[in-house]
Amino acid sequence: MKRVITYGTFDLLHYGHINLLRRAKALGDYLIVVLSSDEFNWNEKHKKTYFTYEQRKQLLEAIRYVDLVIPETNWQQKRSDMHEYHIDTFVMGDDWKGKFDFLKDEGVEVVYLPRTPEISSSQIKKDLYDANDVGESKMSHEDIDTDPN
Repeated sequence: MKRVITYGTFDLLHYGHINLLRRAKALGDYLIVVLSSDEFNWNEKHKKTYFTYEQRKQLLEAIRYVDLVIPETNWQQKRSDMHEYHIDTFVMGDDWKGKFDFLKDEGVEVVYLPRTPEISSSQIKKDLYDANDVGESKMSHEDIDTDPN
């Protein structure tokens, strides 16, 4: 069995994430997603997520390409994860190109997959902020008349 691993925050899950996971799974038989914990995101990446670790984990576990979701708690765990989970292929988006080549020393293939160019969590956040800033989406369900009569 060929085992593939990828890492990420996976906040505001979108079709670019699904594309990445589908292509990662196609490289092997078993896909492990190492999901950044809330503490790791805040303390090391200086990122605040919208969804908690448990919520993001639940979303990932519902995706058919994902076989196992485990927590990422520090940058250093990648080396030990390669051995503990008997990994054959490490996969990341190509915006990280070269940053994880040191894992080749652990006996794994390192693959950087192209990102889906027109979508990112950062872009979604910006677009929503901009839309709200100009008043494009201030209507609530209470404001909508659903009865055409």
